[in-house]
Amino acid sequence: MKLIVLTAPSGAGKTTIARRVMEVVDELRFSTSATTRPRREGEKHGIDYFFLSNEEFTSKIDADAFVEYEEVYPGLFYGTLKEELERHAGNKAVLLDIDVLGALNVKRLYGERTLTLFVRPPSMEVLEERLIERGSDSPENIAIRLKKAAFELSHAEDFDEIIVNDDLEQAVSETIAHIRTFLIG
Repeated sequence: MKLIVLTAPSGAGKTTIARRVMEVVDELRFSTSATTRPRREGEKHGIDYFFLSNEEFTSKIDADAFVEYEEVYPGLFYGTLKEELERHAGNKAVLLDIDVLGALNVKRLYGERTLTLFVRPPSMEVLEERLIERGSDSPENIAIRLKKAAFELSHAEDFDEIIVNDDLEQAVSETIAHIRTFLIG
């Protein structure tokens, strides 16, 4: 099984791109991440995320149940459950939509079986506009996300490919092309 890891700063469009890729690339299965963040309107447990309490998440850390996990924002944990990857073991490829440090950890663990794709916003100003327009974060949380984005962008060159999401259709096409090339190899 090959792993395709899509990562980006919050608001850069990775989840939108991931959904579009999943509609087109039949060989891919999606790895649902676990998180302690509150559920947003319309999100479903087990589909968008496995929504866990801090206690449940900590218990899974103690049980070594994660391939990778990070405290992405203060008090908000995200991670990839081992059982979620095992569930897809018979498939050709699995798509992970995860944070930057988690993506680097997956690449370290799985090496050549992994393609890491970094989705970059066209600018910090555009990223800020997207976070504001999304309407799901307070101004304080947006400031935290932008500070973290600057750190994450400093790691862009550590990934196999960088996709600038200035035009969504082009970003989706580039992502699909990179994935198909990887799956053939």
